[in-house]
Amino acid sequence: MGAAFFYHLTRKPLEATLPMLLGKARQAGWRVAVRGTDSARMAWLDEKLWLGPEDGFLPHGLAGQPHEADQPVLLTTGRDMPNGAACLMAVDGAEVDAQEVQALERVCILFDGHDPAAVQAARAQWKALTGAGARAQYWSEETGRWEKKAEA
Repeated sequence: MGAAFFYHLTRKPLEATLPMLLGKARQAGWRVAVRGTDSARMAWLDEKLWLGPEDGFLPHGLAGQPHEADQPVLLTTGRDMPNGAACLMAVDGAEVDAQEVQALERVCILFDGHDPAAVQAARAQWKALTGAGARAQYWSEETGRWEKKAEA
Protein backbone atom coordinates (compact mmCIF):
# COMPACT_ATOMS: atom_id res chain seq x y z
CA MET A 1 0.00 0.00 0.00
CA GLY A 2 1.64 3.19 -1.19
CA ALA A 3 1.35 6.86 -0.41
CA ALA A 4 1.20 10.09 -2.36
CA PHE A 5 3.92 12.63 -1.58
CA PHE A 6 3.14 16.18 -2.68
CA TYR A 7 6.20 18.34 -3.41
CA HIS A 8 5.52 22.09 -3.39
CA LEU A 9 8.30 23.58 -5.54
CA THR A 10 9.13 27.14 -4.47
CA ARG A 11 12.93 27.40 -4.56
CA LYS A 12 14.10 25.03 -7.29
CA PRO A 13 12.35 24.39 -10.60
CA LEU A 14 11.07 21.02 -11.74
CA GLU A 15 14.17 20.30 -13.84
CA ALA A 16 16.35 20.66 -10.71
CA THR A 17 14.07 18.82 -8.26
CA LEU A 18 13.04 15.91 -10.47
CA PRO A 19 16.55 14.42 -10.86
CA MET A 20 17.01 14.45 -7.07
CA LEU A 21 13.74 12.60 -6.50
CA LEU A 22 14.42 10.19 -9.35
CA GLY A 23 17.81 9.41 -7.81
CA LYS A 24 16.20 8.61 -4.46
CA ALA A 25 13.59 6.40 -6.11
CA ARG A 26 16.28 4.54 -8.03
CA GLN A 27 18.30 4.10 -4.80
CA ALA A 28 15.20 2.42 -3.36
CA GLY A 29 15.36 0.01 -6.32
CA TRP A 30 12.19 1.31 -7.97
CA ARG A 31 11.50 1.71 -11.65
CA VAL A 32 9.82 5.07 -12.22
CA ALA A 33 7.28 6.54 -14.60
CA VAL A 34 7.24 10.32 -14.92
CA ARG A 35 3.77 11.32 -16.13
CA GLY A 36 3.18 14.69 -17.70
CA THR A 37 0.42 16.25 -19.76
CA ASP A 38 2.29 17.38 -22.88
CA SER A 39 4.62 15.33 -25.09
CA ALA A 40 6.73 18.40 -25.98
CA ARG A 41 7.27 19.08 -22.28
CA MET A 42 8.29 15.45 -21.76
CA ALA A 43 10.82 15.78 -24.60
CA TRP A 44 12.13 18.95 -22.92
CA LEU A 45 12.49 17.08 -19.59
CA ASP A 46 14.23 14.25 -21.44
CA GLU A 47 16.84 16.73 -22.70
CA LYS A 48 17.26 18.28 -19.24
CA LEU A 49 17.82 14.86 -17.66
CA TRP A 50 20.52 14.03 -20.22
CA LEU A 51 22.27 17.32 -19.40
CA GLY A 52 22.37 16.53 -15.66
CA PRO A 53 25.52 16.49 -13.54
CA GLU A 54 28.44 14.50 -14.92
CA ASP A 55 28.55 12.30 -11.82
CA GLY A 56 24.80 11.69 -11.83
CA PHE A 57 23.95 9.71 -14.97
CA LEU A 58 20.25 8.89 -14.85
CA PRO A 59 19.24 6.25 -17.41
CA HIS A 60 15.83 7.07 -18.84
CA GLY A 61 13.79 7.19 -22.01
CA LEU A 62 10.61 8.48 -23.60
CA ALA A 63 7.46 6.42 -23.99
CA GLY A 64 6.88 5.31 -27.54
CA GLN A 65 10.59 4.88 -28.23
CA PRO A 66 12.34 1.53 -28.69
CA HIS A 67 13.03 -0.36 -25.46
CA GLU A 68 10.53 1.63 -23.38
CA ALA A 69 9.83 -1.45 -21.25
CA ASP A 70 13.53 -1.66 -20.35
CA GLN A 71 13.82 1.93 -19.11
CA PRO A 72 14.41 2.37 -15.36
CA VAL A 73 12.83 5.84 -15.74
CA LEU A 74 10.17 6.35 -18.42
CA LEU A 75 8.80 9.78 -19.33
CA THR A 76 5.23 9.53 -20.58
CA THR A 77 1.93 11.30 -21.01
CA GLY A 78 -0.01 8.04 -20.83
CA ARG A 79 -1.52 6.19 -17.92
CA ASP A 80 0.14 2.88 -18.75
CA MET A 81 3.58 2.12 -17.38
CA PRO A 82 5.21 -0.44 -19.69
CA ASN A 83 8.45 -0.29 -17.71
CA GLY A 84 6.77 -1.88 -14.66
CA ALA A 85 7.16 1.24 -12.53
CA ALA A 86 6.80 0.95 -8.77
CA CYS A 87 6.90 4.75 -8.43
CA LEU A 88 4.96 7.35 -10.37
CA MET A 89 6.01 11.00 -10.49
CA ALA A 90 3.26 13.26 -11.76
CA VAL A 91 4.26 16.68 -13.12
CA ASP A 92 2.44 19.61 -14.70
CA GLY A 93 -0.91 18.62 -13.24
CA ALA A 94 -0.96 15.05 -14.59
CA GLU A 95 -3.81 13.08 -13.09
CA VAL A 96 -3.32 10.37 -10.49
CA ASP A 97 -6.09 8.28 -8.95
CA ALA A 98 -6.35 6.62 -5.56
CA GLN A 99 -6.09 3.12 -7.07
CA GLU A 100 -2.66 4.01 -8.45
CA VAL A 101 -1.55 5.29 -5.06
CA GLN A 102 -2.68 2.02 -3.47
CA ALA A 103 -1.03 -0.16 -6.13
CA LEU A 104 2.37 1.56 -6.30
CA GLU A 105 5.14 1.90 -3.74
CA ARG A 106 5.08 5.69 -4.06
CA VAL A 107 3.40 8.44 -6.04
CA CYS A 108 5.09 11.84 -6.11
CA ILE A 109 3.11 14.87 -7.23
CA LEU A 110 5.37 17.82 -8.05
CA PHE A 111 3.79 21.23 -8.49
CA ASP A 112 5.01 24.77 -9.08
CA GLY A 113 4.35 26.90 -6.01
CA HIS A 114 4.59 30.08 -8.08
CA ASP A 115 1.69 29.06 -10.32
CA PRO A 116 -1.68 29.63 -8.57
CA ALA A 117 -3.46 27.23 -10.94
CA ALA A 118 -0.92 24.49 -10.18
CA VAL A 119 -1.32 25.05 -6.42
CA GLN A 120 -5.10 24.89 -6.75
CA ALA A 121 -4.88 21.69 -8.82
CA ALA A 122 -2.59 20.10 -6.21
CA ARG A 123 -5.04 21.00 -3.45
CA ALA A 124 -7.84 19.36 -5.44
CA GLN A 125 -5.68 16.24 -5.95
CA TRP A 126 -4.87 16.10 -2.22
CA LYS A 127 -8.57 16.33 -1.36
CA ALA A 128 -9.58 13.71 -3.94
CA LEU A 129 -6.85 11.23 -3.00
CA THR A 130 -7.18 11.54 0.78
CA GLY A 131 -10.98 11.53 0.43
CA ALA A 132 -10.66 8.18 -1.35
CA GLY A 133 -8.58 6.80 1.53
CA ALA A 134 -5.08 7.20 0.09
CA ARG A 135 -2.26 8.09 2.46
CA ALA A 136 -0.58 11.39 1.64
CA GLN A 137 2.22 13.67 2.78
CA TYR A 138 2.82 17.31 1.91
CA TRP A 139 6.45 18.46 1.59
CA SER A 140 7.65 22.06 1.28
CA GLU A 141 11.06 23.56 0.49
CA GLU A 142 10.18 27.08 1.64
CA THR A 143 12.91 27.09 4.32
CA GLY A 144 15.59 25.94 1.88
CA ARG A 145 15.35 22.27 2.76
CA TRP A 146 12.57 19.77 2.29
CA GLU A 147 10.30 19.48 5.32
CA LYS A 148 7.16 17.44 5.84
CA LYS A 149 4.36 19.89 6.65
CA ALA A 150 1.26 17.66 6.67
CA GLU A 151 0.21 14.03 6.62
CA ALA A 152 -3.15 12.35 6.10
